[in-house]
Amino acid sequence: MTAVTPETASSTLFDAACASLETALAAGARRAIVDEVRDAPTFGESFARLRDRFRSDGWIRELDRRTRAEGFHVLHDWDGKADHVNPDIIPIDVLAYVASLRRDASADAHAIAVLLDYYYFHLLSLLSVRVWDEGDADARVDRLQRLLDALQGADGSGQRFVADAETLLLVATSHYERHEDGYAQLLDRTRTLNAAHRLRVAVGHASSMGSHLRFGFEATYGRDTLVMRRDNVADYPWLCFALVTLMRAIDGGSDDPAIVEALLNGLSADARAFVGAPADALAPAEAERVEFRDRFIDHRDALLAAFEAYRPTVSTYSPLAFFFNFAHNIIKGTVVDALLDGRTWTPTFNDLLTARDTAASSADRIALATTLMAYARANPDRIRGVLTPVIVYDPRAGHAAFTVTLRKLRE
Repeated sequence: MTAVTPETASSTLFDAACASLETALAAGARRAIVDEVRDAPTFGESFARLRDRFRSDGWIRELDRRTRAEGFHVLHDWDGKADHVNPDIIPIDVLAYVASLRRDASADAHAIAVLLDYYYFHLLSLLSVRVWDEGDADARVDRLQRLLDALQGADGSGQRFVADAETLLLVATSHYERHEDGYAQLLDRTRTLNAAHRLRVAVGHASSMGSHLRFGFEATYGRDTLVMRRDNVADYPWLCFALVTLMRAIDGGSDDPAIVEALLNGLSADARAFVGAPADALAPAEAERVEFRDRFIDHRDALLAAFEAYRPTVSTYSPLAFFFNFAHNIIKGTVVDALLDGRTWTPTFNDLLTARDTAASSADRIALATTLMAYARANPDRIRGVLTPVIVYDPRAGHAAFTVTLRKLRE
């Protein structure tokens, strides 16, 4: 990849990084790396070569430094047991885990290709937080979309991660952060994007936060809504922004089912916070909350009728049945399974946030969700003293969430 140093002028660093990735994702470039890396006697030695490549991109350190200074650890995971940020980037952590299980096996071109794509996916996620550094942020989101398309195109491993560049931002900031001040600043920046980009941010965030907060309500907060609100003062303004953005589109005449479904998914987390009495967690976003409530009430009957299309059933996939702690863990689990079983999954993270028809079938989405749940059950976290899987797919719980949400919205 093209060398870019921390001394590179600030006004060119983002563009230089994109140019470097454009070269890395060009036709044939990844195949050449895979061929070179797999030319080793064992899987473990191949992975060691790949790990060295993951540590060789000079521009990453400067952009990561800036991002950490704003409160986000995009490339590094949090170790809850050790109570610190892991020293290695997430792709290296995953590489080390898989290598420990397959060290003496033969080199596997598929696994190397998936890991390489997973690495580039994290670099794109890092860049998604930096689109506002200078210049035209909307043009930079579009440039990231082209890079994402190249990453997930015919020249790659076949493993897809997310559907759009706006979801890169969601995944990039879905880690546990001890200090959450950066979320408010990032939300202010997101509001400056054009209407099309804001709407795609809203669809992804509303749907993902619905699953994230429903998990918290059940597992982390013992079904105590007030405790959940107090512990998610960064999330509630983001969810409010997403919901009011969706509601503005509906009020403007949109009948896009993706918007209607995302609205339901977002409200499923805590409907009363948005249509009921003011909540302390939403105090910074009270004007948007009131706007959302008023617009929603104007369309309530039509929306409640439209929501019925998304009532969960046992036989078809529903995102209302999907609960998880952090979005990036969904992608990590998908990649680990692909590496261990020698396959690629059709559903992207976005596919798991919708019941609508996509390139991934309902059966494929159910299969992936239940596979991820099986891993989570085998490796539970201790939450409130109880060993708990952090990814759950439960159609009965999804049906209950739907019923409770509609009841609250009718009050």
